[in-house]
Amino acid sequence: MLVAAWRSDHLSVEDTATQMPERCRDFRHTLTVAFNPDIRLRTSVRIRVMRFVFSSLLALTLTFVGVVQSLSAAPQHALTVYGEAPRYPADFKHFDYVNPDAPKGGSMRRSAIEIGQFDHLMPFTDKGMGVSQINGLLYAPLAIRSMDEPYTVYGLVAEKMERGADGLSLRFYLNPKARFADGTPITADDVKYTYELLMTQGNMQYRTQFEAVKGLEVESPLQIRFDFKHSDSRTLPLDLASLPVFPEHWWKSRDFASGAGFEVPPGSGPYTISHVDPGRTITFQRDPGWWGKDLPVSKGLYNFDTFSIEYFGDIDVARTVLKGGAYDYNREFSATGYSIRYDGPALSDGRLQKAQLAKGAVQSSQGFVFNLSRPMFQDRRVRQALSLLWDFEWTNRQMMRNMYIRQDSFFSNSELAASELPTTAELKILEPLRGRVPDQVFDSVFKAPKTDGTGFIRDKQLQALALMKEAGWTPQGDQLVNAQGEPFSFTFLNAQNGFERMLLPYKRTLAQIGIHFDIRRIDSAQYLNRVMARDYDMIVTGYPVSTSPGAELYNSFGSKVAMDPGSSNYMALQDPAVDTLIAGLLKADNKQAMTDYAHCLDRVLQWNYYWIPNYYPPGSSTVWWNRFGIPKIQASNNEAIETWWEISPTPLTNEQFAEKRGASAIVSEMH
Repeated sequence: MLVAAWRSDHLSVEDTATQMPERCRDFRHTLTVAFNPDIRLRTSVRIRVMRFVFSSLLALTLTFVGVVQSLSAAPQHALTVYGEAPRYPADFKHFDYVNPDAPKGGSMRRSAIEIGQFDHLMPFTDKGMGVSQINGLLYAPLAIRSMDEPYTVYGLVAEKMERGADGLSLRFYLNPKARFADGTPITADDVKYTYELLMTQGNMQYRTQFEAVKGLEVESPLQIRFDFKHSDSRTLPLDLASLPVFPEHWWKSRDFASGAGFEVPPGSGPYTISHVDPGRTITFQRDPGWWGKDLPVSKGLYNFDTFSIEYFGDIDVARTVLKGGAYDYNREFSATGYSIRYDGPALSDGRLQKAQLAKGAVQSSQGFVFNLSRPMFQDRRVRQALSLLWDFEWTNRQMMRNMYIRQDSFFSNSELAASELPTTAELKILEPLRGRVPDQVFDSVFKAPKTDGTGFIRDKQLQALALMKEAGWTPQGDQLVNAQGEPFSFTFLNAQNGFERMLLPYKRTLAQIGIHFDIRRIDSAQYLNRVMARDYDMIVTGYPVSTSPGAELYNSFGSKVAMDPGSSNYMALQDPAVDTLIAGLLKADNKQAMTDYAHCLDRVLQWNYYWIPNYYPPGSSTVWWNRFGIPKIQASNNEAIETWWEISPTPLTNEQFAEKRGASAIVSEMH
């Protein structure tokens, strides 16, 4: 025959991949014969040859697509944002930042990060304040995030995860050993129940974050598939994998929406709850029979037998109680507090330790936020004028021992910060927004206003007065007024004791050009209610920063949630250009494209002066009593208290610790 035989025997995936070049050579010969006009063939024969060639070519193409899909969609032990290889292979033994031989036992007592009292346990709703550590200690996630990669999750409750080759689905294969604390197996029905519960009764952030989920299907008791509306969000599969799993058999008869009060539910994580003093203290008890204790993702973690969290309504009180030895560990967010409030004999001899941990971690962005729903702040020139008048350099020198770094970006201390002129790729993204964003976005690098630190900023005051005049505010006596004669006046809502000290110099500077600035101190419960209602002119707030941002950006800056009490859009920002850039960032199919969009988003936020950027520390400001072991390799993204262990029941001096530390690092050795 004129056409060489085309083998059609069954081949494995590997055989198909390796033998395809040989088959293509056979096809070249066949095509040469079939389409060469110099070779005399009857028309009917030529047609049959062509039909055979095209049908075979189609089959070959489909086979190749199947090969690629089967190779890329296989169940994996880890998920990364762009499909890159994870740091830890499938057979890894433990994370690098743990001590796998850390002894179990002892206790740790820490202060809560939140200020105020918890009024229920569950931290997953918009109601009041729950206990954030329940997510992770009591309830284990489907997959746990590593602390030394930008965003990678490794299977825990789900031992394997399978991302659809088309990006439109995610399948979880649950660990058959996974159990709730009451012995009930964790099933796919529990996963489905948890997701639906969070979407209907949980925090608004879940509805924003998982808007692209089309549906889910329980395929077997240990297998569940999530289907997506589109494949735009590269972080969506990892966000789903980070969800906890609740026991349906317990929660279906409780009021989840209100946080379920103080009744202790059965968990699935390394700890149970042994004691609750409502609003003040919660104690977790390590479960020695926890089903996940021997998994690689758990080795060297969760070492304390008891882990207690103390809640305080006042940070000064929290600091005093720590210095009195009533608890062990405080994550300090006050620059002044960290700098000077712990001085004393215990700090001098080493019994009390103070250090900046996780120095390479990105830092939360912090600033004085304008409530943009207030008419007085809707003019960009007004916001720029007010930004000129906060003297960071003087504040840093006088109150913070020059320890802090000025904030310029919404993506502090990360490669996502827009710190250089826009690249060609970034200009291509920004060009369609021209006329809707400030012109400086295209040709300037944003830098927060800088002073000489002496406290005299007359030049900045003159610039601010000129901007206010352009915006319609002119001097009249000792105040600035608009065309209706109304004075420019606004209030800073504050719930932190001692923070007024940071604001009083700003108040004086504003008063010197005729702006009345009031500082109102209220308790934490009132503050929470007013923030949720957007009932303030200005507050200080922070935004968590991720090196792999995703749909959570909508929760912080998206127009749809600007006035939603459950969102963190504290600016009440409604900017279509910002929405467009967030959408583009989510659709980015590689890290460079995502970085380009992040830079553009940062530029638009910066140059609109939506806030007055504050400062960030050179690490996580941490204070603790010196009785704990700490791994010599630090987690790069977190202070990772979960990796610590007890060395002594009482604090040790530096000399005593050096003798007993064993595998522990000392502060000077941490890297």
